[in-house]
Amino acid sequence: QVQLVESGGGLVQAGGSLRLSCAASRRTIAMGWFRQSPGKEREFVAAISFSWSGDTNYADSVKGRFTISRDVAKNTIYLQMNSLKPEDTAVYCCAARDTFGDRTSENGYGHWGQGTQVTVSS
Repeated sequence: QVQLVESGGGLVQAGGSLRLSCAASRRTIAMGWFRQSPGKEREFVAAISFSWSGDTNYADSVKGRFTISRDVAKNTIYLQMNSLKPEDTAVYCCAARDTFGDRTSENGYGHWGQGTQVTVSS
């Protein structure tokens, strides 16, 4: 089992920035962020591999605004969110997987954090 501890959510005005962190209790194959807003299905945001390459994936809706990064020694990922929009408002959940595969799909992520609220006011 993997414990995931998230931090960094909050309230910010449109155009502002927030940085989310997620620390895992041990090394995994990859970690990512998903988000869910009321009345909508959970959707992929960004993911990063913990292999040497550190390959990343982004949802089209956040490309150019969000950056995912990692600290391998700390088993931690970060999500720097810039130019935030009201439509980015959601509960952001960190996830980790122990298998290779499509990092943009929920399937394969066997470990999930509690989630942290991000609210962007207009």
